[in-house]
Amino acid sequence: MESTEETESGNHTLLTEFVLSGLSNRPELQHLLFFTFCLVYTMTVVGNLLIRMVTVHPTLCTSMYFFLRVLAFLDVSTASTVVPKMLVSFLSEDRSILYVGCATQLYCVIFFGATEWYLLAAMAYDRYVATCNPLRYAVIMNARVCLSLVLLSCCSGNVVSVVQTAWVFTMPFCGPRKINHFFCDIPPLILLSCTDTSLYEKQTVAATVLVIFTPFCLILVSYACIISSILKISSAESRHKTFSTCSSHLIVVILYCASGTLNYL
Repeated sequence: MESTEETESGNHTLLTEFVLSGLSNRPELQHLLFFTFCLVYTMTVVGNLLIRMVTVHPTLCTSMYFFLRVLAFLDVSTASTVVPKMLVSFLSEDRSILYVGCATQLYCVIFFGATEWYLLAAMAYDRYVATCNPLRYAVIMNARVCLSLVLLSCCSGNVVSVVQTAWVFTMPFCGPRKINHFFCDIPPLILLSCTDTSLYEKQTVAATVLVIFTPFCLILVSYACIISSILKISSAESRHKTFSTCSSHLIVVILYCASGTLNYL
């Protein structure tokens, strides 16, 4: 059942909660969607936990595996921010989410997403050092530098998340209160505002370009240097072996960038 709790302020009805539309309103699909996403979520959690368990082995204490453990944590955190609420909605008629809960979910989604993007840029730099300056790799990418890059990624993600969430939730929402999405996200929330959102939309586009464009440029520059260095290697076997150390990271970047582009652009 949808809650009708609302408060009046001036000429606007201020919303105290939202209703998520979900993926489908067809009752016959709810259990199928539940088991499908429950299975995917379980695989995500188990897979990333296995990555963390395997990479703590003493022989895998390099910076690459340190970043991989952090990336696994961010991946599980992002999924855990969205999927549990979605799974409950599949089995319940109540798809409401409190105003505070929606703001918290939006903050977490942006924070983990932006942090992961910055971390991928840090991992690209790590691969650049390993490929282009292998003799000094252990010195350059020491534990202090790795930790600093992770903290910088988290701080950058936090700044982006706080600013974006504050911008959204300082706007008045006066109905309808139904979010046309399966979680609280910026585009569907903007549609619920009863004020002119053109300035906010421009700010959001500028912030998004800044958040995505800066790490993306760093990744492009890193891989341009990596490819240039690999092409200078005379042996085909050595070129393949060197590039194979970067291939997994490159695949993750492509998948992350492609999914984000399809979702928002």
